[in-house]
Amino acid sequence: MPTNSTGNVLVAQGGGPTAVINQSLAGVVLAARRHPELGRVYGARHGVRGIVDEDFIDLSFETSANLERVAATPSSALGSTRDKPDAAYCARIFDALRAHDIRHFFYIGGNDSSDTVRIVSEHAQAANYQLRCIHIPKTIDNDLVGSDHTPGFPSAAKFVAQAFAGANLDNASLPGVYVGVIMGRHAGFLTAAAALGRTFPGDGPHLVYLPERTFDMAHFLADVQTMHDRHGRCVIAVSEGIHDASGSAIASLLAREVERDAHGNVQLSGTGALADLLCDEIKAGLGIKRVRGDTFGYLQRSFLGCVSEVDQREAREAGEQAVQFALWGDRDGSIAIQRTGNYAVQYVLLPLADVAGKTRVMEDAFINAAGNDVTPAFLDYLRPLVGAGMAETARLRSPAVARILRV
Repeated sequence: MPTNSTGNVLVAQGGGPTAVINQSLAGVVLAARRHPELGRVYGARHGVRGIVDEDFIDLSFETSANLERVAATPSSALGSTRDKPDAAYCARIFDALRAHDIRHFFYIGGNDSSDTVRIVSEHAQAANYQLRCIHIPKTIDNDLVGSDHTPGFPSAAKFVAQAFAGANLDNASLPGVYVGVIMGRHAGFLTAAAALGRTFPGDGPHLVYLPERTFDMAHFLADVQTMHDRHGRCVIAVSEGIHDASGSAIASLLAREVERDAHGNVQLSGTGALADLLCDEIKAGLGIKRVRGDTFGYLQRSFLGCVSEVDQREAREAGEQAVQFALWGDRDGSIAIQRTGNYAVQYVLLPLADVAGKTRVMEDAFINAAGNDVTPAFLDYLRPLVGAGMAETARLRSPAVARILRV
């Protein structure tokens, strides 16, 4: 007999949207509806905020066909929130769950979401209330401890790799320096994915800067000069979270005014400030005139038409596995994807305390000794996640024609 076999089901989505987060949502709903012993399947609108506001929809009424269409649509279908619940907030979450006879709680999200699930689980245990709490992973940052990778990252990585391949082609046509700033406050996985877009020798990005390494402006300018001298141009991938030796974000050190989010963190995404500031430093320090910068911002999270099929499949399976663990397991936990062989995965249920509030960063083996590029080991790690369908590039191969007027 399944454990916790009575009561209703609640699923919610938290944090930044991804291209495949709705696959996990559909996985939970469709798997739960296959079990007649379960009650209604509810969805909370806008994450934990919707739970405390009792803003629920009854997903029991969704057709399977429409759920499949929603699953293939990027962004969070239920809506999300940036609320970061403390213990008191989680107590209100638990009160709402108990009021609606929720016995299975699934929360799709990243680090903060896993911590929320942990606290709610502890409230249920203290109240001797039978509630199964499962965290389902999601984050383009790929920074959840215990997982080989997280749903959402492969699709965002595919977008970043192809975007940089295009930027490299543009830069080769009109040489200069190009700086692209990519999301990643503490972990550089997504920025590192820019390197997968290289096809030919000399392709950019020629330099990759990650938050796992201390950023030094003098070394940065020297690297840019070296690459510009070597290639006649330079394409640079930079994580928004690069910092100095004291841990201070470069964006906050260079900017005249610093914007902060609701949690007091320096606002790194979407401002465009870091790209502009680095471009100004290159112009002033190196005298290179053609310098351009972009901030990818939210484009990389929910871009249509650039989804990894591997990511879609695994996000769906993570949702399905969550229901299976909830019904047939004996504890709360966080779903983790672990790699086996080359290439397969297995899903395991980790203790919430092993994941909640922790951050994974890129392994040293993935970063070159100079701290300004990735290693072949990282590209080997990333290729099977992105899967098939990467756009291909080509070059003209015609021989040069001998000069007549200028010998």
